[in-house]
Amino acid sequence: METITEVAKLVETPSERFTKLVMREFTGSSEEVQVTNFQKRLIQNYFIKVDQTLKTSELKRLGKSKNQDSVPVTWDNLNISKLAIDVMSFSSVGLDAMQPNHINLIPYKNNGTGKYDMTFIIGYRGLELKAKKYGLDIPDDVIVELVYSTDKFKQIKKDLSNKIEGFIFDITDDFNRGDIIGGFYYHSFNDDPTKNKIRVFNLKDIEKRKPKYASAEFWGGTDYNGNKTDGWFELMAEKTICRSAWNSITIDSEKIDNHLISVLDNDSHDKALPTVEDAVATEVKENANSKLIDFSTFDDVLIETKVAEPVKAIRPAKELFETKAVATIEADF
Repeated sequence: METITEVAKLVETPSERFTKLVMREFTGSSEEVQVTNFQKRLIQNYFIKVDQTLKTSELKRLGKSKNQDSVPVTWDNLNISKLAIDVMSFSSVGLDAMQPNHINLIPYKNNGTGKYDMTFIIGYRGLELKAKKYGLDIPDDVIVELVYSTDKFKQIKKDLSNKIEGFIFDITDDFNRGDIIGGFYYHSFNDDPTKNKIRVFNLKDIEKRKPKYASAEFWGGTDYNGNKTDGWFELMAEKTICRSAWNSITIDSEKIDNHLISVLDNDSHDKALPTVEDAVATEVKENANSKLIDFSTFDDVLIETKVAEPVKAIRPAKELFETKAVATIEADF
């Protein structure tokens, strides 16, 4: 029994092997960087999320009736080196790929390498976590609210006779608040209320922050079939103000580390890429028989594609991480 137990301990799961790969790729040598048990768990969560994303994306690729990329979206065709660096950086910041609205993963074809780069887009909860960890002056409370036409709202700005910013907000009809006319966020500091800050957004301020190719399924309007839809405008408007509330917190230069620099650099690069909403809108236009579901989770979007022809089995990650057959990562395992 002791022998069997010892052998069992030597058998590593695919996620454990992925964790070792990430650490080796990050250091650029056979030596492994030291990470905490918590970060190891986060890295293993990235493995699960990447695997799920690849399988979903490959099903979408196979289901496209036109403009189908010839390269399968699989582990074999993924830029492992870039993925390892990004996973190490984002997990070091504390962003969890399995938590809603922390991180969105989207594979993009890199025509220069012929492989897919896994793009990391920070969700609004991820922005909150980043601000709390690296912020210079972190508020004790952040309030985000939408304002409707029947509400009574007035911001109170700081002036010569008033040292504390605030607001008056009264909901007159809980179940029929009317149309959205704007919103606001409020930073509150318990120890020094004179630092309290309010920022008000009218409807125009919110709408101008919509993605360039915003999907009607999210923001409302006319969908790809020419049908009018309300979408999830309330959720998207609240998300927009929430992102602004956490993005407005200044980063403390003394807290900046190499991992945050990598995350900020990645975020800056990804501003040139389509947003999550843009990517979904493109998928809808290219697949008339696609159905979008689960919009209520703000950033996390699942696209369910109906495939007309039988789909070949997608190589499972478990097999990939238990074999030496894949030349691209053979030396790493």
